[in-house]
Amino acid sequence: MRPANEALIVIDVQNDFCPEGRLAVSDGDAIVPLINEMLGSFQTRVFTQDWHPAGHSSFATSHEGKVPFDMIEMPYGPQVLWPDHCVQGTRGAEFHRALNSDAADMIIRKGMNPDLDSYSAFFENDHKTPTGLAGYLAARGVDHVRLVGLATDFCVYYSAMDAAALGLNVEVDRSACRAIDLDGSLAAAEDAMRDNGVKLL
Repeated sequence: MRPANEALIVIDVQNDFCPEGRLAVSDGDAIVPLINEMLGSFQTRVFTQDWHPAGHSSFATSHEGKVPFDMIEMPYGPQVLWPDHCVQGTRGAEFHRALNSDAADMIIRKGMNPDLDSYSAFFENDHKTPTGLAGYLAARGVDHVRLVGLATDFCVYYSAMDAAALGLNVEVDRSACRAIDLDGSLAAAEDAMRDNGVKLL
């Protein structure tokens, strides 16, 4: 069993990010057995879940003439436009059926504000609106987090960077992550994480 000051953060292992999903990450479901095995070793286990309302502003379908993976400027900065995904109450938003989601001590749902996307487990994309996770971890005495899930170069990356900025010791277990790798985004994300003190396993 890992020490009580360590937590496992499981990022967005949902149907829409797995093969045949609306925003499928290649081989995304292959990490599920690894994550299930890790869950028994941590005393604090937090899952995140993308939980978008229909018509979310990050969806390409919400912007006339735009297609998935176009970039636009939002009030909070640059935004990738995505295929509609993880819409509240749909099968795509559910955790992968083989994931032991019953093991979660807490589930953080993010991306619920229709005007603001949310990659990180800690803050929405304005980098100001907290999800409440930092306070929860502090209350549990957690100062060391291990991140796993989907996708390495987006939600895992932003979560790791925010965790490091909050002063936590941060590890990303790459064996239990998979990446989208949009125009070299994986290499850029890994370099940035290393530069900010994140340990890549």
